[in-house]
Amino acid sequence: MPKKILVTGAAGFIGCEVSLIMLSKGYQVVGIDNMNSYYQVSLKEDRLKRLDHADFRFQKMDLADASAVAALFEEDHFDGVIHLGAQAGVRYSLQNPQAYIDSNITGFLNILEGCRKHPVEHLTYASSSSVYGRNTKTPFSTDDPVCQPSSLYAATKRSNELMAETYRHLFNVNATGLRFFTVYGPWGRPDMAPWLFADAIMHDRPIKIFNNGNMMRDFTYIDDIAGGVVKVYETGASRFAAGKPESAEHRLYNIGHGDPVNLLDFVKTLEKHLGKTAEKIYMPMQPGDVEVTWADTKALEKDVGYTAGTNLDTGIKAFADWFKGYC
Repeated sequence: MPKKILVTGAAGFIGCEVSLIMLSKGYQVVGIDNMNSYYQVSLKEDRLKRLDHADFRFQKMDLADASAVAALFEEDHFDGVIHLGAQAGVRYSLQNPQAYIDSNITGFLNILEGCRKHPVEHLTYASSSSVYGRNTKTPFSTDDPVCQPSSLYAATKRSNELMAETYRHLFNVNATGLRFFTVYGPWGRPDMAPWLFADAIMHDRPIKIFNNGNMMRDFTYIDDIAGGVVKVYETGASRFAAGKPESAEHRLYNIGHGDPVNLLDFVKTLEKHLGKTAEKIYMPMQPGDVEVTWADTKALEKDVGYTAGTNLDTGIKAFADWFKGYC
């Protein structure tokens, strides 16, 4: 009997790709998503069309709905959970903080409660590089202190890590948190820089370059990220299955490329593959942003064999080709 996995945020950028990999490996996947209008629902619907598979079932659900999440766990008896559903976006958290509390705090609590009452082999969940906040030491390591968030979004993600550690301690919930660094590629999010830049360039609108271009991001291609998530899930599940219930662990890893790119170099590469030059407007730093993100991924490489092998030129070409065809 194939193992049954819950993937939250299945209509999202990373959730869809992870679901595709899990299905290709023979898992049954139940995907949930609230299909909110933070960005166009049509893109989420198109991602779900890619998940047309006999072993995939989709259920529209809000993570903040405690009774609905509880009923789902009661009905399906999942072997594992990959929790990627959340209210994303740093800047939007300045405008609508309540959405982040509802989805990222209450929603994650409901997932943890499901895993407590209906034990699973492993819970893999999405944290964020945003938790490093105002840290100035680079590359960012999971050994670094993370007590100065720059946004409410970052604060909710750090809260998730503390909540998961508490549920490991009290209830033996076996969990791994992944601090994602900037993810890009085909089927990406319209609120993120690659899409915003590509859309503006293709429609002859200027692009905004914040902090006057003095920014670096650890851009990581979607295939590397999604493959890494699956490896982390399977490694955690195998390690737990080989032990005893009291052997539950809570681990944290960075998942990124480990090679930050200057924002202007990123734009130059995108211009090359779109075949058009961007008009640039240089802007000051935005509230909630940070100048540099840079992942130290040595622990993930050592523990699960993770590598981010897609270079920027290859990844941007794939994104640009997809973008021109889709948009």
